[in-house]
Amino acid sequence: MIPHFLDATAQAELVRTKQVTSIELVEAAIAGIERLNPMLNAVITPMFDEARRRASSPLAGPFAGVPFLLKDLGAEYAGVAFTEGSRLLAGRYVPAVHSELVRRQLAAGLVVVGKTNTPELGILPTTEPALFGPTRNPWDLSRTPGGSSGGSAAAVAAGLVAMAHANDGGGSIRIPASCCGLFGLKPTRGRNPLGPHYGDLFTGLVAEHAVTRSVRDSAALLDATAGADVGDPYVAPAPARPFLAEVGAPPGRLRISFATTAPNGAPVATDCVAAVHEAARLCADLGHEVVEASPPLERERLVKGFITLWSAGCAWSVDDWTRRIGRPPAPGDLEPLTCALAAMGRGFSAPDYLLALQDMQAVARDVARFFVDHDVWLTPTLAEPPLPLGSFEATADDPLAGLRRSGGFAAFTPIVNVTGQPAMSTPLFWNAQGLPVGTHWVGRFGDEATLFRLAAQLEAARPWAGRRPPVAVA
Repeated sequence: MIPHFLDATAQAELVRTKQVTSIELVEAAIAGIERLNPMLNAVITPMFDEARRRASSPLAGPFAGVPFLLKDLGAEYAGVAFTEGSRLLAGRYVPAVHSELVRRQLAAGLVVVGKTNTPELGILPTTEPALFGPTRNPWDLSRTPGGSSGGSAAAVAAGLVAMAHANDGGGSIRIPASCCGLFGLKPTRGRNPLGPHYGDLFTGLVAEHAVTRSVRDSAALLDATAGADVGDPYVAPAPARPFLAEVGAPPGRLRISFATTAPNGAPVATDCVAAVHEAARLCADLGHEVVEASPPLERERLVKGFITLWSAGCAWSVDDWTRRIGRPPAPGDLEPLTCALAAMGRGFSAPDYLLALQDMQAVARDVARFFVDHDVWLTPTLAEPPLPLGSFEATADDPLAGLRRSGGFAAFTPIVNVTGQPAMSTPLFWNAQGLPVGTHWVGRFGDEATLFRLAAQLEAARPWAGRRPPVAVA
C-alpha cells in the first residue's frame, strides 16, 4: 500500500531504499487523480504517459521518483499544452523547451504527472477560469481553494501528490496554502529563475516555488532549484548554507512583531485575527520576544501603485502572448475581468508606470527599515477564511467586481511582492467550520533561513501533517 500522505522527502527515501518503485508512486498518484479529480477539478492536463515513461527510466536527485504537479502558469513543459487558464492560448501554444525552473525540478528527480488549474493569467486569488471551470477546496467543495495556485494546493491537500509547483505575484503561493491547510513559502525576489522567456515578471512582483505539506520539502526543493540563471536581472543573496540545514536548527530568540490591521484598510474576520493571536501566544511560549507593531505604510500610495503595476502587467501579458502566438485576441478569447484590467493598464502612461515603480520602491525601503529592529512580521495570511466559489464573479456592468473583492480577501499578501521579501503561510489554525486559516510570516530580504528555522519549530510544536480534509485519498 502506498502511503499517500507521506511528504516528498519520505517518498524519495522509500524509492532510494527500494521499498517502493517510482512507477508504483506514479501509478498511485494517477489513481488518486482519476478518482478525486472529478470532484476537485485540480488537474486540467494529465501527463500520465509521460510520467510513466519517465518513472520507468533511471532517475537521480533528492526527489528521484517522486510524483509532482506543475501549475499551468509560468512553468512550461516541452511538448505539453500550456494555457495559463485562458481561451486565448487553448489549443494554440505548445512549448518547445522547458522553463529553466522545470529543468531544475526534473534534475531533482521529480516526475510530473500533470498540470494544475489556474485563473486566467493568474489574476485572481481564486481558481475559477471560464476555460476549465472552478477548482474546489477539499476541505469544503463549495469553497475556493484560493488562487492563483489553487489547483496545485487542492491537489496537495487531497493527497494526490506531496507537493506541487506554485508561483506568487500578489500572494498566489500563500493564499491557496492558507485556504487548503498547507505550508507555502514565497522566496526572496530572484531566488528562483523565470527564464528562458522572462528575466522579470511584473517588475519583480512574481516569485516561483511550491506548496507543500512539510517544511522540509519546501526547503529541500528550494535547495534544488534556487540560483540565478544566466542574464537574470535580480540575484538573491546567497544563503550561508543549504536551506534544508535550517530545518530543525534552533532559531534563537527572535523579535517577532504582529499585526491584525490590513495594510489596505480592509476589514479582517474574527477567525483570522484569532489565528494571529494564537500564533503570537505560541511564539511567546517558545521563548520569542513578541510585540505588536507594523511597518509604516502610506495606504493610498501602496494601493494605487500596486494597481498600476498589476493592471499594466495584465496588459503586458495579453500583448506578450499576442506576439508569441502571432495573433491578437478574438472576441471571447479573454474573460471580461481580463479585458477590463488590461484596458485599465493601457490607460496609464509610461511615466505613470515609472512613478508607481518609484512609489513601490519607497514602500520597500520603509519596510526594510522596520526589519532592522524586527526579525519576523506576523499577520493573517488572508482577511477572511476560504470564500464560497463565485465570490469573485464579474458582472456585465461591473467586470472589475472580482478585482475589488480580491482587495478585501487578499489584503495582507501583496506588500511582500512589492518589497521582494520572503514570506510564508503556516497552517496552525482551523476555525469552527473546519476550514484552515493561515498565519503569515515575513522575513528580511534574502533571509529564508530564519523563516525555515521558525517554521520547523512551529511545525514541531503544533503538527499539522495529520490533518486530512473530507475529500482525500484513502
